Amino acid sequence: MLKNIPAILSPELLKTLCEMGHSDRIIIADGNFPAESMGKNCKVIRADGHGVPELLDAILTLFPLDTYVDKPVNLMQVMPGDTAKTPIWDEYKAIVAKHDKRGNDAIGQIERFEFYEQAKTAYAIIATGEKAVYANIMLQKGVV
Repeated sequence: MLKNIPAILSPELLKTLCEMGHSDRIIIADGNFPAESMGKNCKVIRADGHGVPELLDAILTLFPLDTYVDKPVNLMQVMPGDTAKTPIWDEYKAIVAKHDKRGNDAIGQIERFEFYEQAKTAYAIIATGEKAVYANIMLQKGVV
């Protein structure tokens, strides 16, 4: 056990966060995201039973967001014509604002298929049990 480390962060995830360098990206994926097929060339960390918001909050407690890019946090954009609602994004905005002074200005959106392409080059993908749709979020690491 360690002090001041959020309990939701597994040893494997802590090791991965520590290994990552400046500009490396990590995906926190919802339960529908094809984590194993997208993550063939990166680490896939299982976090079944956990939702994205609680993991995002815990990770951002330790993880500096990149200050050299305008949008170090990116969401998967809703497909044109899709009527899906994304209330979970409001939770993400509040969490990011809690940990980064740029708040909502640090958050961008990436078209769905481009998000998949970028996920293939991520350092790691965390596969969660999140049930909300379009709940995938990509973080780009900064420096301490």
